[in-house]
Amino acid sequence: MEKVLQLEGKKILVFGTGLSGIAAAELLIRHGISIILYDGNDKQKEEDIRQKFPKLKNTEIILGALPKSVMEECEIAVLSPGVPTDLEEVKQMRGKGIHIWGEIELAYIFERGKVLAVTGTNGKTTTTSLLGEIMKHAALEAENAGDTGISKVEVVGNIGIPYTSVVENTDERSVTVAEISSFQLETVHTFCPQVSAILNITPDHLNRHHTMEAYTQAKMQIAANQGRGQVCVLNYEDLALREFAGKTEAQTVFFSSRQKLPQGMYLDGEEIIWAWGGAETSVCNTGQLQLIGKHNYENVMAAAAMAIMYGVPLEKIREALIRFTAVAHRIEYVVTKRGVRFYNDSKGTNPDAAIQAIRAMKWPTLLIGGGYDKDSEYEDWIQAFDGKVRKFVLLGATREKIRDTAIRLGFPEKDIILAGSLREAIDICYENAVSGDAVLLSPACASWGMFDNYEQRGDMFKEMARTLKE
Repeated sequence: MEKVLQLEGKKILVFGTGLSGIAAAELLIRHGISIILYDGNDKQKEEDIRQKFPKLKNTEIILGALPKSVMEECEIAVLSPGVPTDLEEVKQMRGKGIHIWGEIELAYIFERGKVLAVTGTNGKTTTTSLLGEIMKHAALEAENAGDTGISKVEVVGNIGIPYTSVVENTDERSVTVAEISSFQLETVHTFCPQVSAILNITPDHLNRHHTMEAYTQAKMQIAANQGRGQVCVLNYEDLALREFAGKTEAQTVFFSSRQKLPQGMYLDGEEIIWAWGGAETSVCNTGQLQLIGKHNYENVMAAAAMAIMYGVPLEKIREALIRFTAVAHRIEYVVTKRGVRFYNDSKGTNPDAAIQAIRAMKWPTLLIGGGYDKDSEYEDWIQAFDGKVRKFVLLGATREKIRDTAIRLGFPEKDIILAGSLREAIDICYENAVSGDAVLLSPACASWGMFDNYEQRGDMFKEMARTLKE
């Protein structure tokens, strides 16, 4: 592993003690590379970290202020995704010539197989999960047929599995399918997927990136090192991505949910069509899918296009698409009580994602929204209700901001209810719902402040919904 040799003899600062930081630290320790583990949160206790992660027993751990002497001895700093690159400590490191990497870049140094990588504001998790299932199905079928094309498939990244935790499992015939966030893409340098995809770019995380231009640039970093031998799959309906196609050196393939394309993947009524080399082939009918909503059909098209460009037979792709079910927390059906359907879209952490969820609803809907404020605007979300929302129940730090926006746009004030907790919000919806309605948790906001993460929020919603009395 020639790439790994460049780390030998260097001291590396691992910045962050979360899941990604610990996985990065343990990877480096396993390879005998000298590290310092650092976290700016001085409320943590060193002994707690060592007890929780025994492999760190001989590792230097620093909490709170970062001594200047540490900056003098470290050549590389590996940042966890939650560490902003414009943090003062990071600026100082950069000024001292320290190389700033992310966990994705570190893992890629150890990667021995091929990488398929997905980014975008919305749909990343579904597309990544779907592509992972396609590749696993293709690998299993190949193994059964005696073909040694793909040895194994790892699904990693922002989907919840640190890339560094499994990269040592890769070999020359393995495929890593990675969900990559804008935070992770800020700190890549050599990362080069064989096939990448940018699903869409809409305003999100502006409290971190500050400008839409910076956020867009971060997303496009996924293809920064791709050349003519690699492929980048893009959403034709996103103007910024259509323009990006003329700037990247990678071979570009489009998908579209609105119009027929001469080449690429497109939706024609209920048929998903692959057009290539003058021929058109039906990939599948949307009625065969277990996913609902046009945004999910876009996710299907992106995953299928990536798999095709990697070389997976269309028949194997079709089989995987038809059996795939929705990922947890993304327009996930939970339960029906008294004729009222409950859907968990806790992963709808920005307005654009929440727009897709409400568009997917086929029933009068009681909508639960609100949460942590990421400096988002909510006009487009509220205008997308299209008469479907019977009651709008709001909670969290943004509830007044969203309420005021809704009233200004003409949503009936009498149908807006402020709740103090998720439990209260669910009870309000259930009391006001009638048979044939849907209750949808689709917050359009992050979970922080009330919950540890969107998974906890979604799990609590599901548990509370399931225990409602008939």
